[in-house]
Amino acid sequence: MHALKADTYREFGRFSGWLVLKGVVLHPAFRVVVTLRCCQAADHYAVPLRWLLLTLARLLHRLASQLAGIELPWRTSVAPGLALTHGRGIVVNAGARIGSNVTLFHGVTLGQRDHIDDDGRRFTTYPVIEDEVWIGPHAIVVGGVTIGRGSRIAGGAYVYESIPPYSMVLGNPGNIVKSNCTPDVDNRFVA
Repeated sequence: MHALKADTYREFGRFSGWLVLKGVVLHPAFRVVVTLRCCQAADHYAVPLRWLLLTLARLLHRLASQLAGIELPWRTSVAPGLALTHGRGIVVNAGARIGSNVTLFHGVTLGQRDHIDDDGRRFTTYPVIEDEVWIGPHAIVVGGVTIGRGSRIAGGAYVYESIPPYSMVLGNPGNIVKSNCTPDVDNRFVA
């Protein structure tokens, strides 16, 4: 449960079992993160117990997600330290990968992009969000792009090309407006 400890630290600036319970009861977006971690933990149990625990965890995750208005599939690769700020309206494709100490605001979309080559074959790609990335409200990141470590994606930006580390992006289409920016990470969790 290292990841849950990191997520709790990002939310509250410290960790305790009491804070996890408080977050589950009072913070809908944090509840989604906790149930995501429960699903992922249950998936690693031995076979006889795995099915029961995973079924229960998935039901709780689905309920928490619907109540919070967040689509974050439990199979999504999410490193420790995820912070969902306000949360409502976040949509993440299960194929996306999210690094550690990432912050997602309300309305963020991390989606797939399909390409059809000259032979008619379809290729689907998903975004990779590296560590310490901050993605503002209603930003959209699609396709097989990589958002480099420590980058900031401004609210409302539409990103469909890879972004180098420590860049600031804004606009539609997303343009790099600053390089070598400082990562914006509240309560950074260091393992």
